[in-house]
Amino acid sequence: MMNKDWSVSAVTAGFLAVLISYSGPLIIFYQAAQVANMPNEMIASWVWGISIGAAISGIFLSWYLRAPVVTAWSAPGTALLVTLFPDISLNEVVGAYLIAAIIILAIALSGYFDKLMHHIPRGIAYGMMAGILFPFGINAFKSASTMPLLTFGMIFAYVLLKRFYPRYFLILVLLVGIALAGFAGNADLSSVEIRLTTPLFIAPEWSISAMLSLAIPLVLVSMTGQFLPGMAILHGAGYKIPARPIIAVTSLASFVVAFFGGITIVIAAITAALCTGKDAHENPEKRYVAGIANGVFYLIGGCFAGTIVLLFTALPKAFVAVLAGLALIGAIMANLMGAINEADHREASIITFLATASGMSFLGLGSAFWGVFIGAFAYLILHRTKLPSEKSA
Repeated sequence: MMNKDWSVSAVTAGFLAVLISYSGPLIIFYQAAQVANMPNEMIASWVWGISIGAAISGIFLSWYLRAPVVTAWSAPGTALLVTLFPDISLNEVVGAYLIAAIIILAIALSGYFDKLMHHIPRGIAYGMMAGILFPFGINAFKSASTMPLLTFGMIFAYVLLKRFYPRYFLILVLLVGIALAGFAGNADLSSVEIRLTTPLFIAPEWSISAMLSLAIPLVLVSMTGQFLPGMAILHGAGYKIPARPIIAVTSLASFVVAFFGGITIVIAAITAALCTGKDAHENPEKRYVAGIANGVFYLIGGCFAGTIVLLFTALPKAFVAVLAGLALIGAIMANLMGAINEADHREASIITFLATASGMSFLGLGSAFWGVFIGAFAYLILHRTKLPSEKSA
């Protein structure tokens, strides 16, 4: 059956999702590793863990649910490590990962997360996703100030290729970007070598401080910053699938890869938008191939983690920013239109969009959480709660 559903556009979408994940959020891993003074072999093991965990869970869930379930690692959780190293040991980190995986599995089995998703108005979900994606679109054009040739070249290529080769324009824009980066001397591939990665086992240690400073915050940011927007993307794209199997499978994968330094595996939020829209495939029933392709590329990336790391760090940051922004234009447009079209709570949806796009952070929780919180509050006051004078009228 999958042979009939296979398409170049779906595979391209899966590849681009992996490319952006490796080129963007992976940088946070380097920052954490540098603070902790980790050797390259250990960094490669970390990348192996998150890649294999995302690969196996993503392939299985996309095949089982027949939906483009794109999995990744908790980028907000990784950012926590930067603030905790070197005051916390790597063994304590692994122990905290295991505790977080058990807590998330318990949440999945309880079914409370699905109940929460059913109570979030559609416009609020659309507004949150538009707010998450909007900064990526802005950053694509901001790159013109540092690398004008690369930025304008990729933008013009996007417009022309989208017009004449709509099914393959993303992979073609990718190739144009690499060619321009090489022409301008911004890509140095001389240090890249192909080699298999050997994962390193890390024995866990448990401590109260690690549980309070890492495990509990990791659960919070993973649920609010990854699973909440990730499920909103799937539901907004028309895939009305329950969160329970997705959270359960990813938490089990998290438990296993934790022993090799892999942080919590979650459903992707930002990159998932690449695989759930029309750019992946015109037929929504065939977009699950993009999720499977995403997992396969993660599997390859995990086996050659050291090589992947060198390859993508050889490309300029502007390349990643422009590619991500251009690739997400369709998703940004769809979610903005979704927020605006919900006429019965349009203002609350726009408030959600603005709060999320602001990038605000408070009490250790990111803008995705606060966008939904503030938007839901606005929805209850502006659109659900009627004042006595309004009732009499």
